[in-house]
Formats: sequence, C-alpha cells, structure tokens
Amino acid sequence: MVCKEILIYPEQVLKSRAQEIEAIDQEIVTLAEEMKHALYKAPGVGLAAPQVGCCRRLILVDPTADKSAEHLTVIINPVIVQCEGSETGSEMCLSVPEVSVDVKRSSRIVVKGLDLNAREVEIEAEGFLARIYQHEIDHLNGKVILDYASFLKRSIYLKKRKKGKL
Repeated sequence: MVCKEILIYPEQVLKSRAQEIEAIDQEIVTLAEEMKHALYKAPGVGLAAPQVGCCRRLILVDPTADKSAEHLTVIINPVIVQCEGSETGSEMCLSVPEVSVDVKRSSRIVVKGLDLNAREVEIEAEGFLARIYQHEIDHLNGKVILDYASFLKRSIYLKKRKKGKL
C-alpha cells in the first residue's frame, strides 16, 4: 500500500475548497486506506484529503492515534449540522509543522456524512474530539490553523518555510 505524503502549507491545494464526493468507488476506498497509513505514520489524530494532495471532501479521525485503527472514523462529505458552546485551545497541524495556534472552536458539535459503505453517519462530539472534527473540516474548506494566527506569527512561519528551516 502506498503511503501518501502529507503536504506542507502553503501548497495551493491546502488553500482550496475540496469537491464533494459523488460516488464512493474503489478510488475513494484506496484514498482512505492510503490516508490511514499517512495519518499513523505521521503520527496524527486527524487527516483531510487535501493534506495529501487530493481536493476531495474526505476526512479521517482517530483521537487515540492508535495504529490498530480500532477508533478510526472515515467520513465522506462531512458537514457540521449543530454546534454549541465555545472554547479556545492550542492546535497543531501536520501540514503546518512546528507551529501551534490558539483557536476558538465550538465545544460540542454534531457532524453528518457518509461512511465508506455509503451509509449515513451522525457523530456527536465534545471537547478534544469536536476540535479534531472542526480542524479537519476546516481543511476541506481551504483553511489551516495559520488562518487563525496573528499576522506576525503567519509571517514568521512563511519566512522560515521559504528559507527551508521548516
């Protein structure tokens, strides 16, 4: 199985809105499997298809980062249908290495989408898990944690990246 390479910001695909997935075919199943390997190799707790260069609406979430994939959730075309509360917390991103940003997120959400068998799923998430889902769905909308950072922090990151220090 091929392990997809995780792209680093400012790659253009990370700034673009991902396209809806119309049909769950073998290509999508293979993409999810390749993303799983990339997620656990990193290691991380979530990954969106744009992070591996595929501008499609597909995310993987595993709050345990356990390579057994026992807690892995794959969601196609995820949409947040309900949110409440708010909390600010520090986030990091596989596509924005060595940077953490305080991001204000809803503390409780409900996400709807499809699984790899085209069955509708509805997930209620709170706290850290809710934060992961919101972070990954941001990626599908062309948004990264640097979009929440100060101008200065964003500028410093981009300068370091340009000089090859990240």
